[in-house]
Amino acid sequence: MKVLRLVLLSVVCLVFLASCGNQKAKQDQVPEMLNVDLSISPEKGEVNQPVTFKAKVTQGKEAVNDADEVTFEIWRSKDPNHEKVQIKKADKGIYSLTKTFQKEGTYYIFSHVTARGMHNMPKKEFVIGQPSEKEDSKTNSSMEGMK
Repeated sequence: MKVLRLVLLSVVCLVFLASCGNQKAKQDQVPEMLNVDLSISPEKGEVNQPVTFKAKVTQGKEAVNDADEVTFEIWRSKDPNHEKVQIKKADKGIYSLTKTFQKEGTYYIFSHVTARGMHNMPKKEFVIGQPSEKEDSKTNSSMEGMK
């Protein structure tokens, strides 16, 4: 009887130690980076015609539909006013916005994506009608719109 208890206690200890080691291995794994592929269609838009912005969010091969926040920040070159539009819903990891523009010129978009403890904010330039003067690198940040 004592041998049986000792064997049973040993098995329980081994199972416990194995599960603790497994948890440690899971905690030591580095999560894959959050990837955001920002696209604009059409690449060259026209005044009063719809332009679609899409942020395809993935982590590894998995589409991310549960982002904590996805915001598109859009502004015309040299304009201190930045429009920010929060996107709540994704379809297969794609967060999208369709918008029309009343003024020709060179525009910029940041997609601010926060998901799974990571943040990614790709930026693209696009043109509506005829391009306007581009921003220089000193004024080319999202902080300009926060003044």
